[in-house]
Amino acid sequence: MSEVLTEHPAPGVTLVRINRPEARNALNLAVREQLAAAFTAANDDPEIRAIVVTGDAKAFAAGADLRELQGLDAAGALARRAPELMRPVAESRKPTIAAVRGVALGGGFELALACDITIVAETATLGLPEIGVGVMPGGGGTQRLTRLVGKHRAMLLALTGRRLTGIEAGAMGLASLVVPDADVLTTALGVAGEIVDKPPIAAQLIKESILRGGDQPLDAALAFERRSFQFLFATEDRREGIEAFFARRKPEFKGR
Repeated sequence: MSEVLTEHPAPGVTLVRINRPEARNALNLAVREQLAAAFTAANDDPEIRAIVVTGDAKAFAAGADLRELQGLDAAGALARRAPELMRPVAESRKPTIAAVRGVALGGGFELALACDITIVAETATLGLPEIGVGVMPGGGGTQRLTRLVGKHRAMLLALTGRRLTGIEAGAMGLASLVVPDADVLTTALGVAGEIVDKPPIAAQLIKESILRGGDQPLDAALAFERRSFQFLFATEDRREGIEAFFARRKPEFKGR
C-alpha cells in the first residue's frame, strides 16, 4: 500500500494523507518523495484549487525516520535531498492546508509550517526535538518558525526541543484555528471548500502577496500588492464577481 494516499473529497480539493501508521507517519525518504509527487500533481491539475495534507488521529507526522539517518555521514545527508522535497509544498501555487492531529514533530512540524493554513487539534503535540539527537531542523524549521513567532520563541523551542500542545501553539500564532480533535479534518475540508468557491487567480495573487511581502521592504511589498490588484481587473472573474454582487446571486468563477 502506498505510504501517501491522494483523495478528492470534494470538487476542486485534493486531500493528501500520510499513511504510515506503524511508524507514526514518520517522514522517511519514500514518504517525502510521494508527498512531493502528490503536491506537484495537484499543482499541475487545473481543476484543483486547494490542497489539504493530513495524517491520522494519532500522528500528523512524527518527524524524520531516525533509522534512515543512523548511518549517514555528511555526504550521505547531502545526497538524500530531503529539504528539496519540501519545495512542492512550500512553493505550491495553490492554497495549502495542514490538518494536524496527534504528533507533529520535527519534519512533521516543518511540513505544517510550510503550509498556508493550519488547523490544529487541541491535544496535538508540536515541536522541533532534533537537538535531542544531536542534529537540528533541516527542512525550514528554524527559518519559518522564526518568521512566525519571532527570534526569542523560536530559540526557546529549537534549543530545548520543548513541545507545545495545540492550544499553546494557537496562542503562539502557530495555528490558524484550534479545534476539538474530532473536528480537525472536517474543519480543514470546510476551509478548503470556502477557498474553492473563490476566484482562483485572486487566491493565487493573495497568497503570493502575503508570502513575498514578508521578505521585502514595505514599499516593495505594497508595490507588488498594488500591481496584483490592478492585474485582477483584466480577469473575467472580477467582472463576474461584481455582476453577481449587484444581481444578488452566487458568482461562478472560472479562473479566467
